[in-house]
Amino acid sequence: MGFNRRRTRAGLAVTAAVTIALGVGIGAAGASGRQDWWGRGQQQPAPTSSTPTEAAGSTAAPAPGATQSTTPTDSPASAAPAPATTATPTATTPATTVAPSSAAPKPAAPATAPPRTSAPVRKGAGTTAAWAPPPANANFDYQIGGAYAPPSGVTVVSRDSEASPAAGIYNICYVNAFQAQPGAESWWKTNHPNLLLRDANGNLVVDEDWDELMLDFSTEAKRTALTRIVGDWIDTCASKGFKAIEPDNLDSYTRSKGLLTRAQAVSYAASLSAYAHSKGLAVAQKNLAELSTADARKAGFDFAVAEECATWNECDAYTATYGNHVIVIEYTESGYTKACRSHGSTLSVVLRDLDVTTPGSRSYVRKAC
Repeated sequence: MGFNRRRTRAGLAVTAAVTIALGVGIGAAGASGRQDWWGRGQQQPAPTSSTPTEAAGSTAAPAPGATQSTTPTDSPASAAPAPATTATPTATTPATTVAPSSAAPKPAAPATAPPRTSAPVRKGAGTTAAWAPPPANANFDYQIGGAYAPPSGVTVVSRDSEASPAAGIYNICYVNAFQAQPGAESWWKTNHPNLLLRDANGNLVVDEDWDELMLDFSTEAKRTALTRIVGDWIDTCASKGFKAIEPDNLDSYTRSKGLLTRAQAVSYAASLSAYAHSKGLAVAQKNLAELSTADARKAGFDFAVAEECATWNECDAYTATYGNHVIVIEYTESGYTKACRSHGSTLSVVLRDLDVTTPGSRSYVRKAC
């Protein structure tokens, strides 16, 4: 299974990265989309004075992604225009947003298959919000480890939700949607202990590779509660002007010691997608090449962000579902060369350093074909 091999490889890279002082925000970008360990030093949100029920939607949620350790060179005031919607959510403070006051829309499978070779604009049932995936075969840059001025020619970029979008291009908003962000454990334990996964003995289940608590999306009630919390982060993405979200850790069920299932992950993803679509945002499938087209449709995904799919011969699994609407991120020269030869004329392909650093760092690498 590709995701297992990626996690083994990235685990070694983390050990090496910790021993090197880069002077910039760093992250492990391999292993099924695990790019958020650099955020362990981020400021932890202040816990509330009481423990609300999971149905409550008024508790301030922690920031969903990594702390930005570098300042973007493009001004937040020049952020890209908001997605085409009839109403723009009120901007919130990125680090402590407020969950929606009403329940998230009931998940529903898209009426049609995910886009293949074109980028249709879609409208959610009962809403006027419209969304579209990134253009196929676009010049892409992956900036989740720190925002900087996009290189010349870049038209699509992915950034952490705490960053501002780059002006004038298509921006994807990264959120850690399926596991607790490092540094936010106390917030979850205080405010939403019932949304943390526990084993039969009541012990919290931890993703040992990345030292992250796992979220419990095993029931519809818990998926609804989680959607309210993550929905607050999605509101932030929309209000800033991002055009899509990249929810990470779709494959967390594979590390849950059998306590979570793929069907539950798909149902939770569908809930997040329905909410994002209502805000005019497209939704990416992040890794998990094993996900079938049928499950991708149920989840409501519009395009894919696939790490090292050429390295592990998985790119065709994504194109079978999304056609040319696949973004390929490779972390080795050999994988990048292979991706460019096989899919460079049809897909967005980029080479990044494993720590997804910013220009000026000793390990910064970025190429596109």
